[in-house]
Amino acid sequence: MSDNFNDRKKSFENKFAHDAELQFKVEARRNRLLGEWAGGKLGKSGDALKAYATEVVKSDFQEAGDEDVYRKVSGDLEGKAGEAEIRAKMAELMETAKQQVMTELS
Repeated sequence: MSDNFNDRKKSFENKFAHDAELQFKVEARRNRLLGEWAGGKLGKSGDALKAYATEVVKSDFQEAGDEDVYRKVSGDLEGKAGEAEIRAKMAELMETAKQQVMTELS
């Protein structure tokens, strides 16, 4: 009986770790896509666009949640995109990122 419990516990721990890793990948992908979108609005292209998208991804490590990413992008896009547009784009790109990551895993 004890082995069964330990096996179930290990299985749940593995699933939790896998789910957390997937969520991290999806959020990082969403942030990169958001950075590419915002960078395009800022007139960036090529290496400058890639560098800006990387900045947006890194901005997510400041605090838990999405507010640090929102603040970064909204500050940079001041006058070019409002809160509603940025938040809608974040939600849209989260779905896009989920689809892309899941497709890559299958």
